[in-house]
Amino acid sequence: MLQSDTGIIFDVQRCCLHDGPGIRTTVFFKGCPLRCLWCHNPESQAAKPQLSFDSGKCRHCLACVAACHAGAHRADADRHVLERSHCQLCGQCVPQCLAGALKIIGQPRDVPSLMREIEKDRKFYKSSGGGVTLSGGEPTAQFEFCRNLLSAVKNAGIHACLETCGLVEPDRLTALISLVDLFLFDYKATDPDLHRHLMGVSNERILANLDMLLSRGVPVILRCPLVPGVNDQPEHLRAIADLAKRHSAIRGVEIMAYHSMGRDKAQQVGQQPGLHDIATTDEPTKNAYVQTLAELGCSAVLG
Repeated sequence: MLQSDTGIIFDVQRCCLHDGPGIRTTVFFKGCPLRCLWCHNPESQAAKPQLSFDSGKCRHCLACVAACHAGAHRADADRHVLERSHCQLCGQCVPQCLAGALKIIGQPRDVPSLMREIEKDRKFYKSSGGGVTLSGGEPTAQFEFCRNLLSAVKNAGIHACLETCGLVEPDRLTALISLVDLFLFDYKATDPDLHRHLMGVSNERILANLDMLLSRGVPVILRCPLVPGVNDQPEHLRAIADLAKRHSAIRGVEIMAYHSMGRDKAQQVGQQPGLHDIATTDEPTKNAYVQTLAELGCSAVLG
């Protein structure tokens, strides 16, 4: 069992420009309570580490078959077949795959090791007004570790953003307010039935948590994924604009354009993609969303 100072992290990206203000280091947590059909990071949904297999890179050398003692890899007419139910996540196959088709998604990381990595870019945070962003997945799904990492970031005097889907126990979210400088709060669908269809859960608690933050004046940027023909209904755009107009705590509305990269990543971890026939949102469509929100009186659209 993991201790509270250790969590499962699947990526740490430095010099990020789109996860809050300035230049940032983004720490990606495993585990999420939502199952969004358009998920850009489907490898983040499961809480545990996973074996990722990119069949497009596989050279069919079958070195992984010899390395695996659990029978997860086998040859079928000189082709590679992955039996995920047999995989024990020992990782023995990964270094044998010279093509880079295999990797373990998610590794245990502790707070001190992450802080050493975060500290490397302190000068960039200072010069750009940047800092650290916790993302995922859903960071609060690993609550104790999330809180401990945020505490370390705060004690280091570094600006902290928390990206959240909002589906978290209210008392836990309240406990993080003093540790977070800016919440990046996902607002994905207004209609409760549509939200349940697209995300697999109700939005009742999500909206209540958003209201709690805004009523306390906690700084929030609304992050709004918009997928053409899926959740870009006029009433949803009106709801976004109305929220931004009503609450001064909303520092901006960020339009998150859909891209299809998540489809390949889902297949690589053994999941079925949620959306199949929708193309990446083009720039004119994204600009049209921004223009519509501006016409509805939302002047704080970030792009």
